[in-house]
Order: sequence, then C-alpha cells, then structure tokens
Amino acid sequence: MAISIQKAAVLGSGVMGAGIAAHLANVGIPTLLLDMVPRELTDAEKAKGITEDHPLFRNRLTNEAKARMLKQKPAPLTVKSNLDLISTGNFTDDMEKLKDVDWIIEVVVERLDVKQQIFEQVEKYRKHDSIVSSNTSGISINAMAMNRSENFKANFLGTHFFNPPRYLKLLELIPTQDTNPEIVAFMKTFGEDVLGKGVVLAKDTPNFIANRIGTYGLMITVQEMMKQGYSVGEVDSVTGPLIGRPKSATFRTLDVVGLDTFVHVAKNVYDQVEGKEKEIFDIPPFLKEMVDKGWMGSKSGQGFYLKQKSAKGAEILELNPETMEYKPVQKLKSAAVAQAKQLKTTEQKVKALLYSKDRVGEMLWSIIKPVLLYSAEKCYEIADDIHAIDQAMKWGFGWEHGPFEIWDAIGVQESVSRMKEEGETIPAWITTFLEEGNTSFYSKDNGNISYYHLGQYVAVVENKKNIHLSLLKEKGNVIDKNSGASLIDLGDGVACLEFTSPNNALGSDIIAMLHKGLDEVDKNYEGLVIGNQGKNFCVGANLMLILMEAQDDNFFELDMMVRQFQQAMARIRYSAKPVVAANFGMTLGGGVEISLPAAEVQMSQETYMGLVEVGVGLIPGGGGNKELLLRQMERLPKGVAFDHQAVVNNVFETIAMAKVSTSAHEAAKLGYLRPQDGVSVNGDHLLHDAKQRVLGLAKKGYVAPKPTKIPVVGEAGYATLSLGIETMGFGGYISEHDKKIAKKLAFVLAGGRVPAGTLVDEQYLLDLEREAFLSLAGEAKSQARMQHMLTKGKPLRN
Repeated sequence: MAISIQKAAVLGSGVMGAGIAAHLANVGIPTLLLDMVPRELTDAEKAKGITEDHPLFRNRLTNEAKARMLKQKPAPLTVKSNLDLISTGNFTDDMEKLKDVDWIIEVVVERLDVKQQIFEQVEKYRKHDSIVSSNTSGISINAMAMNRSENFKANFLGTHFFNPPRYLKLLELIPTQDTNPEIVAFMKTFGEDVLGKGVVLAKDTPNFIANRIGTYGLMITVQEMMKQGYSVGEVDSVTGPLIGRPKSATFRTLDVVGLDTFVHVAKNVYDQVEGKEKEIFDIPPFLKEMVDKGWMGSKSGQGFYLKQKSAKGAEILELNPETMEYKPVQKLKSAAVAQAKQLKTTEQKVKALLYSKDRVGEMLWSIIKPVLLYSAEKCYEIADDIHAIDQAMKWGFGWEHGPFEIWDAIGVQESVSRMKEEGETIPAWITTFLEEGNTSFYSKDNGNISYYHLGQYVAVVENKKNIHLSLLKEKGNVIDKNSGASLIDLGDGVACLEFTSPNNALGSDIIAMLHKGLDEVDKNYEGLVIGNQGKNFCVGANLMLILMEAQDDNFFELDMMVRQFQQAMARIRYSAKPVVAANFGMTLGGGVEISLPAAEVQMSQETYMGLVEVGVGLIPGGGGNKELLLRQMERLPKGVAFDHQAVVNNVFETIAMAKVSTSAHEAAKLGYLRPQDGVSVNGDHLLHDAKQRVLGLAKKGYVAPKPTKIPVVGEAGYATLSLGIETMGFGGYISEHDKKIAKKLAFVLAGGRVPAGTLVDEQYLLDLEREAFLSLAGEAKSQARMQHMLTKGKPLRN
C-alpha cells in the first residue's frame, strides 16, 4: 500500500487551523484552508460594493486567517513567502476540492455534533484513499467516525497538534479501533520525518496524554496555592526552570494558553470522570470569575498577571485570587532554593528541593507527588507505556523530564515510602514493580536505554535518524576531549566536534580541539560534523575573556587570539575532508563564523542566525565579514554583470543592523544559507542529516576549494557607505559610536583604500578585519557595551 501526502486541506481557520496550515506550508505542502461562509456583510464590504456572492465575502474568514499569519508573534511561518502555498475557500463552495488532497485535517469548534456533520460532508467529496484526521484536544475519535463508511474509518484517526504548531514538538496520534495500522505507521513516520514532530501514540480517552496529565498538574497547583496560602508569583518563582519546567512556570503558562482554553480542557475531563478525579478538575470559582470578566490572559491583556505603567516605568503585577485585585509580584526564597541553584543537574535540584523541610519543599512535594501518582494510575489507560507519557510531557508541555523520569531522580523506593506514610494509595503495578526488586523505571547499559513495562525492561525504540551524543559518549565513542569540546565518533567514518563550554561560547579550548579534530579526520575519517545538542549551537565567542584582555591592555594576547581564530576558520574552509556545520537555535557571532567556512551547512528549521557583534561594540573578527561577502557573491550568476556595490551594501546592512534570522529559511534570505545547504525540520535528525551530507560529499570525491582573489569596491565604495552612515547620524538614528563602528565595518567590506575593482586575497581582508576588531575592543564605549551585555543580557546604546 503506497501512501504519500503531497497536498492537504485544513477545515477550520481559527488559531489552531491556521497554525497547522502554516506549518504544512513551512514544510512545502500546498494546503487548502476552508471555513464557513460569514453570516452577513460587514459595513466595509458593503462600502466596497461587495455582494454575498463575491469570493471576498464568502472566503473572508480564511483570507483574514492568512492575513493574520503575517502579523502573529511568534510567527507561524518560517518565511513570509510560504503563504503562497495556502489557498482559501469555504465549506459551501469548495468541498469538492477535497478530491484533490491526500490529507484532510478537521479543526472546527470542539463539539461532537458539528464535527460529525463536517465528516459527513467530507465523505461525500474525499478521494478513496485520502487520510482524514481530527485535531480535537479531547473529544472521542471513535465517536466522530460513527456512521461513517468502512473505508473512511480505516483512514481516520486523531492528530492532536499543540499550539503553536510550528514551535511545539508534540503530535499525539490517536487511532480508533478501525484505523488501518499501516495508516498509523505511515503517519508516525510522516510526523517525525516531514513535519518534524515528536510523535506519541495515545489512547482514545479524555484529553489524551499530555493535556490529561498537564491539566491535572495545573489544577493541583491552583488548589494547593489556595489551600496553603501561596501567591501566584511565589508559585511561579519555583515551578519554572528550577525544577525543569519552562520559564512561564505555572500561571504565566495559563496566561499564554488562555484561561478560556484551559477551563474548556479541564471541563472536558470533569464531564467524563467520576469521584475524586472529578473533584480535581472542578474549576475554582475565582477562575470562573476571571473568564466571566474577560481576563483570559495574554490575548486579553490581563489574567494572572497584568502589565501596567507606573512612575517607575512598566510594572508587572500578580492577581490575588481571594480579593481579585492586582498587587506587586512576590517570589519564594529559602535556603533550600539557594542551595539547589548551586547543584549541577535538574535531577539533583528536584531531589534536594522535594526532600527539604522548608516552605518551598513542602509546596513542591504537594504538587509533584499527586502528578506522579496520577501518571502511574492512568498510565495504561491513556497510553501504551510510561515512555509515551514522559515523551508527551516533555514535547507538549516543555518539561525537561517526564513524570517517571522525575520519579527516578528523587528515588522511587524512598518517595513511595514517604507517600505511604502520608496515607496515599499506591497504584498496584508500582507496588509490584518494587516487590520485583526494581529501583528505577529506566535503565542504561552501555548507552542503551530501556524502560520498565509489565514486568520487564523494554528497549526504547526511536527513529533511526535520532543521534544522542551523550549516549555515544557512554558507549566509548569519544576520540578526544578537553574542557571546552569533545571529538566523537558518529560511526560510518564521520567524526563530530561537540562544544561543551558554558553556553557553547567559543574559546581557545574549542579552537585547540578543532585543530586536533581536523588532524584526526584528515588521517582516519571521511569528514567532520561541527554540532552539539546543547540549548543553542553557539552564542558567540567568549565575550568575558575579550573584555578582560581589552581592559588590561593585553592587545598582543588579544591579537593572537583573533589570529588563531581566523587561522582555524581557514582550516575549516580548506580542509581536504568535508566539514559540515549543524546549526540550530541561537547561532550568533562566532557561532556563525565557525559555520560559514564549512563545505556545507545542515541547519535546523528553527535556527536564529546572525553576526551580532555590533551590539557589543565590535565587528566580526573571525572572518565573518569576508565569508558573508563571499557567500553573497557566490550566489550571483556566473558571467553576468552585477552591481558590486549593491552586494557590499547588502552585506553591510546585514552585519551593521545585526540582523538575525527567525528561521533557517530566513537565514537563506540573509545570505547565510546557500542553495546546496540543507534544512532539517526535525531538530532530532540534525546530526544524522549532517552526517549523511558529509558522507555524500565524500562519496562524490570532495575537493576543497582553492584560495581565490576577491574584487572589492575600494575607496569609492567606502565613500558611498560612509555617506549613508553620515546620513543616518544626521537623522539621529545612530549615535557617534554607532557611526564609528559602522565606518570600521564599511572600511573592511570595501577592501580599504584601494581602487574599485582591485583583486585582493583573503588574508588581506582578514588583516583589515582583525585591525578593526582590535581597534574597537580598545574603545571605552565598546567595553561599556560588552560589560552591559555580560551583566544585563541586552545591548547598550551609547
């Protein structure tokens, strides 16, 4: 049975429907977006003479949804031109177009009767083998397919995306009792490989997996806050990154989700369960009052938090649920919190906090313990195994660790003993698990992970494209390492240079390992991948070290550092074996410079790339100016005359304005990505894809580029750029120090004081770049900018 998805249709153009359509467009799938015909003409439409028969009226809802995609933040589109892949229509006039699509996704209002009516229409027009799914967040998938044909049922399942679909990784697949297993297997692979999702199989139960556990945890937290007398801000101050949860913690998360959405999801479970569980999902009166008042959170301007202007500037206030008034934000502080922050891993922090006997420890125990027990109680009702639950919570709610991983971290035996002492009922299978002599839900053996399942340990089965550097290191694949980097054998003759320094900042240790890595690869490997699995690829060079050397007037040492960095980048460019950079997340400054000389780049779709040195009073010093200029010139058609000054102006603008891409596709528009480079939609596949790129280059007989002469615009081009800089200064758009930085950059990109059209070598440009970098590093105002970035985390304009 050959299954493929070349075209899709999304039924419903609300927030989720539009978001799913945008994500499909991001991965290159043409998508038809349909919704209802509006009930009546607007005054604006009447004024334009638009009638009820006009497409602008009949497709208004979907056209407005498309227009919103260009304004939404965070942006649902990776690049604005993806909008062209989305066509619009309506349920009355355009359902027959469903015969041309391979996947139909329903995203209408959360009412079973409405969904059943939609599917009745879908069945009239869909082609025989098309896949049909619902994005419901909790309505029974089996009930939706009732009264549909056998073929429809065989091709029907739930596909629950999380909002926003571009950014949240989880995709829950919910097959019915009639879904063809081949369809389920195909959608799992398609979800991972094409949509870039983390896919889990869920059972057809209220709210499925992530929303069932997550909503329970949120309701428990709300109730414990009220019971124990904590404030909104106090709870959020200890339920975020401190315990491996997102920065939005608890109540900021609810504000982002929307109180109306949260209440709807909670009520969905409340209506379908009984007893003590029903009590947990009962919405507290103050939450109902918030919804009645329209205090929905971020989308309405206020919820648990309210941002308002005061004499001190913008101030964020927190809601007091008892008085329904706003007050200054409070935070929970204790010795246990201070001590936990000194620990290295989240597992260590959570264990220390949960067993501490202070106010924070008691509060965290009171909200985490019920979630662990609930996850165990519902495990086999809502999922096939504990691993699915852990993955769902990590991918859907942004938890660093799932419930059973947390349980392992705090000690299963120790925590269960405490739970029993407190009178809790322990799920029978947990008792059996302990009686069998087990002490953890997960086990590791030589880099292989297994999880406990019905009396035995079962190996975790993942997509073959998932590579975990930590597991490879456990298997003994480390070739060499130092304090800032490791060289790891990826297998098949490919090595990987992994950054391990704080924030993956580039320093002498990484440069030293790069040299060692290139030597090793030259002798024994097919090629090298530069990549890691940290929070971000690289946020730049070690700014603290640069500032310290500059403040101490150690310019000889600083000059040597920059020279060594430039030389290392040249080694990447002219390596006899192919080097591929695997970029993701924040790839800034030096992180860009170590990537641009690579033979090719494999970039995660979510890559935020830019040469941002001007923000700290500098310009790129490791070859970034030269490399970006070369890339722009390489993209031009061979043998065709072009405006050289326009190319230089474009590169100048990108660097001077510290432009950072909002996606890999936008990085291509900025000139960081070439046509031969690649994009991985699934970040988990990035290293695999980069490795395959290395092997592909090697198989073709990779030949390193030869040094070339570069034409420059010279003194005349510098004058042109300087005129623009002075104009910006006269207009008050930039400061005097901004002008100084910009002119240094312009001088480098123009090629100095030589005639236009002069051919220069790369080292000449690198020397200009290094001199400008060192000159700016010695400026007091640049040092002030560096200091401000290090202490405040944001640019200083002086």
